[in-house]
Amino acid sequence: MSQIQSISVVIPAKNEADNIQPLVSEIFLYLSEAYDFEIIYVDDGSTDDTAHKVMQLVNEFPNKIRLLQHKKSVGQSTAIYSGVANAKGGVIITLDADGQNNPKDIPKLLKRAASFKHGSDYCITGFRKARKDTAWKRLQSRVANNVRAALLKDDTPDTGCGLKVFPRATFLKLPYFDHMHRYLPALIKRLGGSIEVVEVSHRDRQHGVSKYGMWGRLFAGLIDMLGVMWLQRRTKIPHIQEPKIDGQ
Repeated sequence: MSQIQSISVVIPAKNEADNIQPLVSEIFLYLSEAYDFEIIYVDDGSTDDTAHKVMQLVNEFPNKIRLLQHKKSVGQSTAIYSGVANAKGGVIITLDADGQNNPKDIPKLLKRAASFKHGSDYCITGFRKARKDTAWKRLQSRVANNVRAALLKDDTPDTGCGLKVFPRATFLKLPYFDHMHRYLPALIKRLGGSIEVVEVSHRDRQHGVSKYGMWGRLFAGLIDMLGVMWLQRRTKIPHIQEPKIDGQ
């Protein structure tokens, strides 16, 4: 079992001002005593007080909380990429800024991550078995997840769950494209990496509104899946060996 040395919690946020303080407090509660960590908020072009609320916490905890800002909104995948690219930790935790992911579940995912050797490629992904969404939204997700799993064979029942753990080095090997965050398990499996699923809780949104509409996400998802399938079919994983020199 490996020892996780440092963690960066990457949180993409757009207009989530009222959810900042409660979420940070919970992350501190469940990580402070056991891990060396930082929290990176990536403000993706918010028009509310998101940046101001984060900066209040940055000033209070300058060694623990950081703020990165996109002048204009460029989407969740790019926000995650910005956060990971600028992270100091070797292990990345992602979760949504709306508070529906429960930080109490983070240690369960980290325990699984610690079972991998240093340098391994892996993704520990949450599975929201009991989702706190409308019946219509749950139906959409179930159909989308079934189609994606059948086409990509990514061993993941709930790729839309924002709570994931993976090595920073693994993420930086992946091809970047918009919406890539929904295909992290498939992309990491494409590298020969391991995928593990951990059941996590899911909560009602307390503040703000969802940023995603059904039809735009569905159309983009179909295009993206075709792209990921193309990448999968053109990937070759070499098995490298280096012969020893005689006498050594």
